[in-house]
Order: sequence, then C-alpha cells, then structure tokens
Amino acid sequence: MAPVKVTKICCIGAGYVGGPTCAVIALKCPHITVTIVDLNQARVDAWNSPDFALPIYEPGLVDVVRQARGRNLFFSTNVDKAIEEADLIFVSVNTPTKKSGVGAGFAADLNYVELATRRIATVASSSKIVVEKSTVPCRTAESMRTILEANSKPGCRFDILSNPEFLAEGTAISDLFKPDRVLIGSLQTQEGKDACESLKQVYANWVPEDRILTVGLWSSELSKLAANAMLAQRISSINALSAICEATGANIDEVAHAIGYDSRIGPKFLKASVGFGGSCFQKDILNLVYLSESLHLPEVAAYWRQVVEMNEHQKRRFSKRVVDTLFNTITGKRIAVLGFAFKADTGDTRESAAITLIKDFQSEKALVNVYDPQVSEEQIWLDLQEASPLVPLDAIKKQVTVSKSALEACKNAEAVVIATEWKEFKEIDWEAVYAGMNKPAFVFDGRLIIDAEKLRKIGFTVTTIGRPSAIL
Repeated sequence: MAPVKVTKICCIGAGYVGGPTCAVIALKCPHITVTIVDLNQARVDAWNSPDFALPIYEPGLVDVVRQARGRNLFFSTNVDKAIEEADLIFVSVNTPTKKSGVGAGFAADLNYVELATRRIATVASSSKIVVEKSTVPCRTAESMRTILEANSKPGCRFDILSNPEFLAEGTAISDLFKPDRVLIGSLQTQEGKDACESLKQVYANWVPEDRILTVGLWSSELSKLAANAMLAQRISSINALSAICEATGANIDEVAHAIGYDSRIGPKFLKASVGFGGSCFQKDILNLVYLSESLHLPEVAAYWRQVVEMNEHQKRRFSKRVVDTLFNTITGKRIAVLGFAFKADTGDTRESAAITLIKDFQSEKALVNVYDPQVSEEQIWLDLQEASPLVPLDAIKKQVTVSKSALEACKNAEAVVIATEWKEFKEIDWEAVYAGMNKPAFVFDGRLIIDAEKLRKIGFTVTTIGRPSAIL
C-alpha cells in the first residue's frame, strides 16, 4: 500500500500547540485544507475574529493567520465534520497533570486524549492517519490504537503516528518555520512506515529532509519527555549554582559565560532565574517520575524529581531573600511584581514563578501591585485563586492590585521584583520609578536583565539572582 497523499487535515484542539502548528502548515501547504476544531466556542470565535484578536499571544502568529485564514485555514466547532473529511488528524488536546486519583500530582491526565480518540472512532467512516501531537506518556499510542480498533467501522483502518512538538513559547513561529528537527514516530510495519511517509511529505513542503527524523513510536513519545527534562535539568543546575554564587561572592553570569564556552556544554539554557515555568517542563518531568516509578526504577524517579524540587526551592529562596532584605518583614509593605507570564513574549501563565512569589508575599501579609504587558487581569485573578483555593477572591483583591503599567505598579512601593524578562522592563525610566517609591527603595532582579550598577547610582538597593547582596 502506497503512502496516502494528504489533502485535508483536521486538528483537534486550538490551543498553544495545535493553533500555531496547523496555522503554519496551512501557510506552507496552500494545497492542503487545514481545519482546526475546538469545542470551546469563545476560543474558536477569537481565532475567527475580524480584528485578529487571537486567543493566544505569539510573535508572528497574527501574520500567519492573516495570510492563510479563509484560504485553506479554517477554525470551527464542528468537530465531526472535520474528522469525517480529513485524511490526517492531529490530536492536540491538553494533557495536564492529574489532580486526583492514581498518580495524582505526577501522571498526565489523558481524559481529553481518550475522548478525542473515541470521537474519531465514532465519526470516521473511512481510513485515517491519527497523529499524537499532545505531550503524552510513553506507549499512549498503544491505548489510542486499541480504542480506535475496538470501535472502528468495517473497512476503516487507523494508523497511529507520534509527532511531538518542540516549540518554545515566544519563538514558536520561527521554530515552526525553521525547526531544529521534526520527529515522526511510527510502528515499524509497512503500514506504519507508509503513514509516516504521508506526514513526512507534508512537512517536506518547507522543512529540509535531513531535519525530518523518523523513529519508532515509543522512541518518539519518550524523546519529547526526555528533551524537556534535559532542558529543565540545565536550568535547575545553573540555579543551584546561583545559590552557591550568592554565598561565595561569585557572579553567576560570569560562571555561566565561562562554562558555556566549553563546546561540550554550550551557552544555551544557562541563564539563572527565579525558576522555570510553562506548561511543559514541570509536567513532563513529573510524567517521567511517574513512568520511572511505574517501571520499578525508584533511583531514576528520584533523580528527575530533584529537578522539580530544585526549581521550587529556587522560587522559595528568592521570595525569602526579598523578606530578609526588607528588614525581615514585608507586612503592610507594597511590593511591585513586574511580569506574570512564565517568560517574555507569551501570555502563558502556567506554572509561572510570579504566581508562587505573589502567594508567598500574600502569606507574609504584604500588599502586591502586579503588571504584565500581555496577561489579562481576568487570567491573573484565575491563577491567584487557583494557587490559594481556600482564600476568597475578595480577600485576594484586598492584598493584590493589577496595574496598567510598570510605572503605576511601582508607585509608592517599597520594592520592585522582576519576575518576567519582558524587554520593556529593561527600558523603564528608573529615575521616575525611584522618585515615586518609598525609601529606601529596593529592586530584586529575578531575571538578570537590569544594569544593577546604574540603578545603585540612582539610589536603589539592588539584589540580583546569583550575586551576593553586598556586591560592589
């Protein structure tokens, strides 16, 4: 059987992965009709909005959607129609960490994956290639295949592929335009290899062939978890070293620069910070921990768990340093938190360090002003409520204020905490900030983005991650 020539693609899930990925496929493959479906009407309406007020912020995404939408890119809530018409279906639904039941706090919740798989089996009346795009535990494809085969109509066959995404939020569009690699996993049967070739031909419209890697199904699933675990491990490693730097008088920027010159190590992901966040790193490592424990590999599980524990320690350590520096109490003091997204150039707040910092400041009875250029006020309240489920929203709002600008957030504050590395925070009029703050005025740089010496000359007391407080 020859590979199927793909002319119609359906993507189930219009979130951070499915939306940008399939929008770029539509842009690069004008001969393929791409329909992105989601049951969330408000989200689909945002993707279809006349003024391109898209539901997610990603540099370059509006331009991609503007060029392809209505031509060969469509957004819809009609899931069944899109499934029925497609040759190839991406399953790109959320796989959050389980909050209850077996594996709570570690295992991925595959409820949405199973629901999507069952829907495909129920609706499809012709053969389909089904592609796992969501980040899933190893051997999830086997479960999907079992469900599909048990519920398929006569004459329908389903080939399962794994095609994990390796996007970095903030650079997702450029990552999609010029990926380091595209990974496709398939069963090593002839049918599996043919399905793999069909998807490979889609990507080959713009990705060089030597960058499209074809591997076994289980290797592909594990590679995604492994890649995120290795990246997170580097961040926790440099953050662990930042604590030693603060205690010894070394400068973490200089240490990172020196070790990054080693070609075996390289300079990437060696920026110390208040901690990593986002939807993937913590979730994928916890998934790996659960997988290791399930396979009776307790030492392996403990090794990867420590990466997450180090990350939590870094956030707590930073908030404690704020309290210690402000004369061991922040009760009644106003603290400006600049940044709420987990990193710059995204509106995503999942596992953001800012949420932990603000929760810690709340428990110390501080008053918090928070500002982020991309995160909506509604999202900030949702996240703070989720972080403190026993505290009524009204009580949170008595302590926390959402500001409209960085300057407004800093007014009458005792201290400024930089939690996200937005470019605009490097370019703030710090003299105006200083004039509007209570004295002594403190700045805590959790992202290594400011010129500490320049701020000290203005009059600030500056504390920076990875440098001792008394640095001259």
